[in-house]
Amino acid sequence: MSYNKTPSITAETINQKVRIFTYEPCGEIVRHARRLEKEIYENPGSLPFQEIIYCNLGNPQALGQRPINFFREVLSLCDNPSLIDRDEARALFSQCALKRARKIIESLPGRDSGCYTSSQGVRSLREAVADGIAARDGFPSKADNIFLTDGASSAINMMMQILIRSHEDGILCPLPEYPLYSASIVLHGGTMVPYNLTEDSGWMLEIFEVKRCLEEARASGLTIRAMVVINPGNPTGQVLSITNQEEIVEFCRKEGLVILADEVYQENVYTENKRFNSFKKVARSLGYDHNDLSIVSFHSVSMGYYGECGRRGGYMEICGFGDDVIDEIYKLASLTICPNIAGQILISLVMDPPKLGDQSFEVFTDEKEEVYSSLLKRAKALQKAFSSLEGVSCNKFEGAMYLFPRLRLPQAAIKAAQLDGVSPDVFYAHRLLGATGIAVVPGSGFHPVSGTSHIRCTILPGVEKVAAMVPRLQAFHEAFMDEFRG
Repeated sequence: MSYNKTPSITAETINQKVRIFTYEPCGEIVRHARRLEKEIYENPGSLPFQEIIYCNLGNPQALGQRPINFFREVLSLCDNPSLIDRDEARALFSQCALKRARKIIESLPGRDSGCYTSSQGVRSLREAVADGIAARDGFPSKADNIFLTDGASSAINMMMQILIRSHEDGILCPLPEYPLYSASIVLHGGTMVPYNLTEDSGWMLEIFEVKRCLEEARASGLTIRAMVVINPGNPTGQVLSITNQEEIVEFCRKEGLVILADEVYQENVYTENKRFNSFKKVARSLGYDHNDLSIVSFHSVSMGYYGECGRRGGYMEICGFGDDVIDEIYKLASLTICPNIAGQILISLVMDPPKLGDQSFEVFTDEKEEVYSSLLKRAKALQKAFSSLEGVSCNKFEGAMYLFPRLRLPQAAIKAAQLDGVSPDVFYAHRLLGATGIAVVPGSGFHPVSGTSHIRCTILPGVEKVAAMVPRLQAFHEAFMDEFRG
């Protein structure tokens, strides 16, 4: 009997859109780091460092950030409701957590955290999120416009599926960008239309640049459906001014574009002269309602002071879409049945945390402030370290969880990178990892302006690790520059 010995699937026969996109935060540098980690485990002392310091992802708890007690208490009780009425529970859990958990459990299907829920999320949890948005912005929010999701990423992918019909549909995205956007646009068959942020002005968005990109894209035959804005910025860490946001709102209203507002770092603003304002708040403050402008905002439990990345909790608020479109989004959400229940619970807690007068408020506030002060201390130390390096400049840290320093490397280093078949930033990042165990992300993975080299470094490693990183980083960079300077 003969049979076909050809593999049924190969890299050449899979969906080629998967092969086209890249996601550098988990790319080759990280794979190299995992190999080095294995080498450390199997052959202790074989490398000039004892551990890998992962600065590639915003993954707070993996890098030492402690979870918020109130959140964990409520999650534990929701998964173990029989504890709530036991006498010992009052000694182990705050009354605040017991009360909140009891309320949540009563709203769950079957009063159990293991059941499917509505594809849009449990209504009472959506109401908590809507109330939190209203309290934050000072404008009403409706539970019917809230979709609870498995983190912000699944919501962003869902909106790309809704908006993109063919390669003739374009989405305006900032450069540097978080590569989830370019990847999801490619996967769904659309066209990314980049607009450049201005590094020399602190990575600010210039509206004339966006207009130029829009006009060029339309002239080429594209239909521009939406504009992505990441605020606070990733990977760049800037916080948009209210004037800048007003310009964006006016522009998108005039041009008929949906604003896709990535606001997952809204709790991470560290500059005294700026604060976070949601795009919905800005639009409503200008007098525009759902009839004037469409806005989809995204938030997540992964960042902020909570850092619960693995819980995969998030939401999107959809404003300015008709009921018929909302119905189609619901149908799309139904393909995964429902978002995970732990994430749903956690995003409701994030948007409705303990208030003044609650038993848990003081401990909650202390924990939150401890996270903020630690992040700011680390950011200042790393920013100072990068800025002290020869040929490196680093914009002021304003928000989010990253620094995005620019490298001006010697020509000899650039030529060495070319001989290796890689970009200069990839070359530098590999050398940095091999010499120090510090894993950063090459800036080219975020598609900055052509001809520039950057690296993205998360500020999350603990204070002690940052203190250990700085002299290693400085010694490496000095040796690197000496090697290639002449």
